[in-house]
Amino acid sequence: MASEDVASKTRDSAVSTIVNLAEEAKLASREGVKAPSLAFLSICKSLVAGGVAGGVSRTAVAPLERLKILLQVQNPHSIKYNGTMQGLKYIWRTEGFKGLFKGNGTNCARIVPNSAVKFFSYEQASRGILWLYRQQSGKEDAQLTPLLRLGAGACAGIIAMSATYPMDMVRGRLTVQTEKSPRQYRGIFHALSTVLKEEGPRALYRGWLPSVIGVVPYVGLNFAVYESLKDWLIKSNAFGLVEDNELSVTTRLACGAVAGTFGQTVAYPLDVIRRRMQMVGWRDASSVVTGDGKGKAPLEYTGMVDAFRKTVRHEGFQALYKGLVPNSVKHY
Repeated sequence: MASEDVASKTRDSAVSTIVNLAEEAKLASREGVKAPSLAFLSICKSLVAGGVAGGVSRTAVAPLERLKILLQVQNPHSIKYNGTMQGLKYIWRTEGFKGLFKGNGTNCARIVPNSAVKFFSYEQASRGILWLYRQQSGKEDAQLTPLLRLGAGACAGIIAMSATYPMDMVRGRLTVQTEKSPRQYRGIFHALSTVLKEEGPRALYRGWLPSVIGVVPYVGLNFAVYESLKDWLIKSNAFGLVEDNELSVTTRLACGAVAGTFGQTVAYPLDVIRRRMQMVGWRDASSVVTGDGKGKAPLEYTGMVDAFRKTVRHEGFQALYKGLVPNSVKHY
Protein backbone atom coordinates (compact mmCIF):
# COMPACT_ATOMS: atom_id res chain seq x y z
CA MET A 1 0.00 0.00 0.00
CA ALA A 2 0.82 3.49 -0.67
CA SER A 3 0.77 2.21 3.20
CA GLU A 4 4.21 0.29 3.18
CA ASP A 5 5.74 3.03 1.61
CA VAL A 6 6.96 5.27 4.98
CA ALA A 7 9.64 2.70 5.95
CA SER A 8 11.80 3.58 2.97
CA LYS A 9 12.77 7.21 3.54
CA THR A 10 16.21 6.48 2.06
CA ARG A 11 14.66 5.03 -1.08
CA ASP A 12 12.30 8.02 -1.42
CA SER A 13 15.30 10.36 -1.35
CA ALA A 14 16.69 8.50 -4.34
CA VAL A 15 13.39 8.99 -6.18
CA SER A 16 13.54 12.69 -5.31
CA THR A 17 17.03 12.84 -6.83
CA ILE A 18 15.70 11.29 -10.03
CA VAL A 19 12.83 13.79 -10.18
CA ASN A 20 15.26 16.69 -9.72
CA LEU A 21 17.46 15.38 -12.54
CA ALA A 22 14.49 15.14 -14.87
CA GLU A 23 13.30 18.65 -14.01
CA GLU A 24 16.78 20.04 -14.67
CA ALA A 25 16.85 18.32 -18.05
CA LYS A 26 13.44 19.74 -18.98
CA LEU A 27 14.50 23.23 -17.92
CA ALA A 28 17.66 22.97 -20.02
CA SER A 29 15.68 21.91 -23.09
CA ARG A 30 13.25 24.83 -22.69
CA GLU A 31 16.16 27.27 -22.60
CA GLY A 32 17.76 25.79 -25.70
CA VAL A 33 20.55 24.11 -23.80
CA LYS A 34 21.41 20.55 -24.66
CA ALA A 35 20.57 18.24 -21.77
CA PRO A 36 23.54 16.35 -20.32
CA SER A 37 24.17 13.12 -22.18
CA LEU A 38 24.73 11.35 -18.87
CA ALA A 39 21.31 12.30 -17.48
CA PHE A 40 19.84 8.87 -18.22
CA LEU A 41 22.87 7.18 -16.70
CA SER A 42 22.46 9.32 -13.57
CA ILE A 43 18.83 8.27 -13.32
CA CYS A 44 19.84 4.60 -13.60
CA LYS A 45 22.52 5.07 -10.94
CA SER A 46 19.97 6.69 -8.62
CA LEU A 47 17.55 3.82 -9.19
CA VAL A 48 20.24 1.28 -8.38
CA ALA A 49 21.40 3.25 -5.32
CA GLY A 50 17.81 3.54 -4.14
CA GLY A 51 17.31 -0.17 -4.71
CA VAL A 52 20.41 -1.09 -2.69
CA ALA A 53 19.55 1.32 0.14
CA GLY A 54 15.93 0.15 0.17
CA GLY A 55 17.01 -3.49 0.14
CA VAL A 56 19.29 -2.97 3.14
CA SER A 57 16.64 -1.09 5.12
CA ARG A 58 13.92 -3.65 4.32
CA THR A 59 16.19 -6.56 5.21
CA ALA A 60 17.01 -4.93 8.56
CA VAL A 61 13.34 -4.88 9.56
CA ALA A 62 12.29 -8.07 7.69
CA PRO A 63 11.63 -10.09 10.90
CA LEU A 64 9.20 -7.43 12.12
CA GLU A 65 7.57 -7.19 8.70
CA ARG A 66 7.04 -10.95 8.53
CA LEU A 67 5.65 -11.08 12.07
CA LYS A 68 3.24 -8.25 11.25
CA ILE A 69 1.78 -10.17 8.30
CA LEU A 70 1.57 -13.41 10.32
CA LEU A 71 -0.37 -11.60 13.06
CA GLN A 72 -2.68 -10.06 10.46
CA VAL A 73 -3.75 -13.28 8.77
CA GLN A 74 -3.38 -16.11 11.30
CA ASN A 75 -6.44 -18.22 12.04
CA PRO A 76 -8.07 -16.76 15.20
CA HIS A 77 -9.02 -20.29 16.36
CA SER A 78 -5.41 -21.51 16.30
CA ILE A 79 -3.23 -18.72 17.70
CA LYS A 80 0.51 -19.27 17.25
CA TYR A 81 1.80 -15.71 17.31
CA ASN A 82 0.70 -13.67 20.30
CA GLY A 83 2.72 -10.48 20.55
CA THR A 84 5.97 -9.11 19.21
CA MET A 85 8.57 -10.82 21.41
CA GLN A 86 6.68 -14.11 21.67
CA GLY A 87 6.11 -14.14 17.92
CA LEU A 88 9.77 -13.56 17.05
CA LYS A 89 10.89 -16.23 19.52
CA TYR A 90 8.34 -18.69 18.09
CA ILE A 91 9.58 -18.10 14.52
CA TRP A 92 13.19 -18.60 15.66
CA ARG A 93 12.33 -21.77 17.55
CA THR A 94 10.20 -23.39 14.84
CA GLU A 95 11.84 -22.14 11.62
CA GLY A 96 15.29 -20.98 12.61
CA PHE A 97 17.16 -17.87 11.52
CA LYS A 98 16.06 -18.14 7.87
CA GLY A 99 12.43 -18.11 8.98
CA LEU A 100 12.78 -14.52 10.13
CA PHE A 101 13.43 -13.41 6.54
CA LYS A 102 10.82 -15.34 4.57
CA GLY A 103 9.34 -13.21 1.80
CA ASN A 104 12.06 -10.58 2.09
CA GLY A 105 13.59 -11.43 -1.30
CA THR A 106 10.33 -10.66 -3.10
CA ASN A 107 9.88 -7.52 -1.02
CA CYS A 108 13.33 -6.27 -2.08
CA ALA A 109 12.79 -7.30 -5.71
CA ARG A 110 9.89 -4.83 -5.92
CA ILE A 111 12.01 -1.79 -5.08
CA VAL A 112 13.61 -0.93 -8.44
CA PRO A 113 10.54 -1.52 -10.66
CA ASN A 114 8.34 0.29 -8.16
CA SER A 115 10.69 3.29 -8.03
CA ALA A 116 11.06 3.39 -11.82
CA VAL A 117 7.31 3.34 -12.44
CA LYS A 118 6.78 5.89 -9.67
CA PHE A 119 9.31 8.27 -11.23
CA PHE A 120 7.93 8.14 -14.77
CA SER A 121 4.29 8.27 -13.64
CA TYR A 122 5.13 11.23 -11.37
CA GLU A 123 6.35 13.10 -14.44
CA GLN A 124 3.11 12.45 -16.32
CA ALA A 125 0.88 13.13 -13.31
CA SER A 126 2.68 16.44 -12.66
CA ARG A 127 2.14 17.56 -16.26
CA GLY A 128 -1.53 16.62 -16.19
CA ILE A 129 -2.23 18.27 -12.84
CA LEU A 130 -0.30 21.40 -13.87
CA TRP A 131 -2.29 21.64 -17.12
CA LEU A 132 -5.59 21.37 -15.20
CA TYR A 133 -4.40 23.90 -12.63
CA ARG A 134 -3.47 26.40 -15.33
CA GLN A 135 -6.81 25.88 -17.05
CA GLN A 136 -8.74 26.46 -13.82
CA SER A 137 -6.68 29.43 -12.61
CA GLY A 138 -6.28 31.06 -16.02
CA LYS A 139 -2.58 31.61 -15.32
CA GLU A 140 -0.35 30.20 -18.05
CA ASP A 141 2.78 30.63 -15.94
CA ALA A 142 1.36 29.00 -12.80
CA GLN A 143 3.52 26.35 -11.13
CA LEU A 144 2.65 23.37 -8.97
CA THR A 145 1.98 24.18 -5.32
CA PRO A 146 3.23 21.82 -2.58
CA LEU A 147 -0.30 20.42 -2.22
CA LEU A 148 -0.53 19.71 -5.96
CA ARG A 149 2.89 18.05 -5.90
CA LEU A 150 1.59 15.91 -3.06
CA GLY A 151 -1.36 14.95 -5.27
CA ALA A 152 0.98 14.06 -8.13
CA GLY A 153 3.06 11.97 -5.76
CA ALA A 154 -0.06 10.15 -4.54
CA CYS A 155 -1.09 9.41 -8.13
CA ALA A 156 2.40 8.13 -8.92
CA GLY A 157 2.35 5.98 -5.79
CA ILE A 158 -0.98 4.40 -6.77
CA ILE A 159 0.21 3.69 -10.32
CA ALA A 160 3.50 2.18 -9.11
CA MET A 161 1.72 0.10 -6.48
CA SER A 162 -0.76 -1.17 -9.09
CA ALA A 163 2.01 -2.07 -11.55
CA THR A 164 3.90 -4.15 -8.98
CA TYR A 165 0.91 -5.38 -6.96
CA PRO A 166 1.09 -9.03 -8.15
CA MET A 167 4.57 -9.19 -6.61
CA ASP A 168 3.18 -7.89 -3.33
CA MET A 169 0.32 -10.38 -3.45
CA VAL A 170 2.61 -13.41 -3.79
CA ARG A 171 5.02 -11.86 -1.31
CA GLY A 172 2.24 -12.03 1.28
CA ARG A 173 1.76 -15.75 0.64
CA LEU A 174 5.49 -16.51 0.57
CA THR A 175 5.82 -14.67 3.89
CA VAL A 176 3.01 -16.65 5.52
CA GLN A 177 3.90 -20.20 4.42
CA THR A 178 5.79 -22.36 6.90
CA GLU A 179 7.44 -25.77 6.81
CA LYS A 180 4.07 -27.28 7.77
CA SER A 181 2.28 -25.76 4.78
CA PRO A 182 0.67 -28.54 2.67
CA ARG A 183 2.31 -27.24 -0.48
CA GLN A 184 5.24 -24.88 -0.88
CA TYR A 185 5.76 -22.02 -3.30
CA ARG A 186 9.38 -22.37 -4.40
CA GLY A 187 9.88 -18.69 -5.13
CA ILE A 188 8.37 -15.59 -6.65
CA PHE A 189 8.06 -16.89 -10.22
CA HIS A 190 6.67 -20.24 -9.13
CA ALA A 191 4.15 -18.44 -6.90
CA LEU A 192 3.09 -16.06 -9.70
CA SER A 193 2.65 -18.85 -12.24
CA THR A 194 0.81 -21.09 -9.75
CA VAL A 195 -1.66 -18.37 -8.72
CA LEU A 196 -2.21 -17.40 -12.36
CA LYS A 197 -2.83 -21.01 -13.40
CA GLU A 198 -5.02 -22.11 -10.48
CA GLU A 199 -6.86 -18.92 -9.50
CA GLY A 200 -6.80 -16.74 -12.62
CA PRO A 201 -5.32 -13.28 -13.33
CA ARG A 202 -7.81 -11.46 -11.08
CA ALA A 203 -6.40 -13.32 -8.07
CA LEU A 204 -3.12 -11.43 -8.48
CA TYR A 205 -4.99 -8.22 -7.60
CA ARG A 206 -6.93 -9.43 -4.57
CA GLY A 207 -6.76 -6.69 -1.94
CA TRP A 208 -5.89 -4.00 -4.50
CA LEU A 209 -8.87 -1.78 -3.66
CA PRO A 210 -8.12 -1.31 0.07
CA SER A 211 -4.50 -0.63 -0.92
CA VAL A 212 -5.56 2.23 -3.21
CA ILE A 213 -8.08 3.62 -0.74
CA GLY A 214 -5.44 3.53 1.99
CA VAL A 215 -3.31 6.03 0.09
CA VAL A 216 -5.85 8.84 0.62
CA PRO A 217 -6.01 8.94 4.45
CA TYR A 218 -2.33 8.08 4.80
CA VAL A 219 -0.96 10.75 2.45
CA GLY A 220 -3.57 13.36 3.42
CA LEU A 221 -3.20 12.94 7.18
CA ASN A 222 0.58 12.65 6.95
CA PHE A 223 0.77 16.00 5.15
CA ALA A 224 -1.85 17.74 7.32
CA VAL A 225 -0.44 16.56 10.65
CA TYR A 226 3.15 17.37 9.64
CA GLU A 227 2.29 20.93 8.53
CA SER A 228 0.06 21.57 11.56
CA LEU A 229 2.66 20.29 14.00
CA LYS A 230 5.44 22.27 12.33
CA ASP A 231 3.39 25.51 12.33
CA TRP A 232 2.42 25.02 15.98
CA LEU A 233 6.03 24.52 17.06
CA ILE A 234 7.18 27.62 15.15
CA LYS A 235 4.38 29.88 16.46
CA SER A 236 4.50 28.70 20.09
CA ASN A 237 8.25 28.00 20.23
CA ALA A 238 7.33 24.99 22.34
CA PHE A 239 10.26 23.31 24.09
CA GLY A 240 12.59 26.01 22.69
CA LEU A 241 13.07 24.15 19.41
CA VAL A 242 12.85 27.19 17.10
CA GLU A 243 15.98 28.97 15.91
CA ASP A 244 15.69 31.97 13.55
CA ASN A 245 12.03 31.05 12.86
CA GLU A 246 13.14 27.65 11.59
CA LEU A 247 13.07 24.12 12.97
CA SER A 248 16.20 22.00 12.99
CA VAL A 249 16.50 18.98 10.71
CA THR A 250 16.14 16.67 13.72
CA THR A 251 12.93 18.38 14.82
CA ARG A 252 11.47 18.23 11.30
CA LEU A 253 12.31 14.51 11.15
CA ALA A 254 10.57 14.03 14.49
CA CYS A 255 7.51 15.87 13.15
CA GLY A 256 7.56 13.61 10.11
CA ALA A 257 7.76 10.52 12.31
CA VAL A 258 4.78 11.64 14.41
CA ALA A 259 2.78 12.48 11.28
CA GLY A 260 3.70 9.17 9.67
CA THR A 261 2.68 7.22 12.77
CA PHE A 262 -0.66 9.01 12.92
CA GLY A 263 -1.37 8.47 9.23
CA GLN A 264 -0.41 4.81 9.26
CA THR A 265 -2.51 4.13 12.38
CA VAL A 266 -5.64 5.56 10.75
CA ALA A 267 -5.03 3.66 7.48
CA TYR A 268 -3.80 0.44 9.12
CA PRO A 269 -7.15 -1.46 9.07
CA LEU A 270 -7.07 -1.27 5.28
CA ASP A 271 -3.67 -2.99 5.32
CA VAL A 272 -5.06 -5.81 7.49
CA ILE A 273 -8.00 -6.28 5.11
CA ARG A 274 -5.67 -6.24 2.10
CA ARG A 275 -3.54 -9.06 3.53
CA ARG A 276 -6.56 -11.15 4.46
CA MET A 277 -8.05 -10.77 0.99
CA GLN A 278 -4.74 -11.94 -0.53
CA MET A 279 -5.14 -15.29 1.27
CA VAL A 280 -8.59 -15.98 -0.22
CA GLY A 281 -8.70 -18.80 -2.80
CA TRP A 282 -5.33 -20.25 -1.78
CA ARG A 283 -5.58 -24.01 -2.35
CA ASP A 284 -3.67 -26.00 0.28
CA ALA A 285 -3.08 -22.75 2.13
CA SER A 286 -0.48 -22.23 4.81
CA SER A 287 -1.21 -23.78 8.18
CA VAL A 288 -1.07 -20.28 9.66
CA VAL A 289 -4.24 -19.45 7.72
CA THR A 290 -6.00 -22.82 8.03
CA GLY A 291 -5.11 -23.38 11.67
CA ASP A 292 -3.55 -26.86 11.22
CA GLY A 293 -7.05 -28.28 10.97
CA LYS A 294 -7.51 -27.85 14.73
CA GLY A 295 -10.00 -25.02 14.49
CA LYS A 296 -12.60 -23.66 12.17
CA ALA A 297 -11.84 -23.08 8.50
CA PRO A 298 -10.50 -19.64 7.53
CA LEU A 299 -13.09 -17.10 6.52
CA GLU A 300 -13.75 -16.42 2.84
CA TYR A 301 -14.43 -12.87 1.70
CA THR A 302 -16.42 -11.72 -1.32
CA GLY A 303 -14.92 -8.23 -1.25
CA MET A 304 -13.49 -5.44 0.88
CA VAL A 305 -16.72 -4.54 2.71
CA ASP A 306 -17.45 -8.21 3.40
CA ALA A 307 -13.92 -8.63 4.78
CA PHE A 308 -14.39 -5.67 7.14
CA ARG A 309 -17.78 -6.92 8.30
CA LYS A 310 -16.71 -10.51 8.96
CA THR A 311 -13.45 -9.51 10.66
CA VAL A 312 -15.21 -7.20 13.12
CA ARG A 313 -18.12 -9.62 13.67
CA HIS A 314 -15.98 -12.69 14.41
CA GLU A 315 -12.89 -11.16 16.03
CA GLY A 316 -13.89 -7.72 17.23
CA PHE A 317 -12.79 -4.23 16.22
CA GLN A 318 -9.31 -4.79 17.69
CA ALA A 319 -8.62 -7.37 14.96
CA LEU A 320 -8.28 -4.50 12.49
CA TYR A 321 -5.11 -3.48 14.34
CA LYS A 322 -3.41 -6.87 14.60
CA GLY A 323 0.31 -6.45 13.95
CA LEU A 324 0.30 -2.69 14.56
CA VAL A 325 3.02 -2.85 17.23
CA PRO A 326 5.74 -4.55 15.11
CA ASN A 327 4.66 -2.38 12.17
CA SER A 328 5.21 0.78 14.24
CA VAL A 329 8.51 -0.44 15.71
CA LYS A 330 10.03 -1.09 12.27
CA HIS A 331 9.49 2.51 11.22
CA TYR A 332 11.75 3.93 13.96
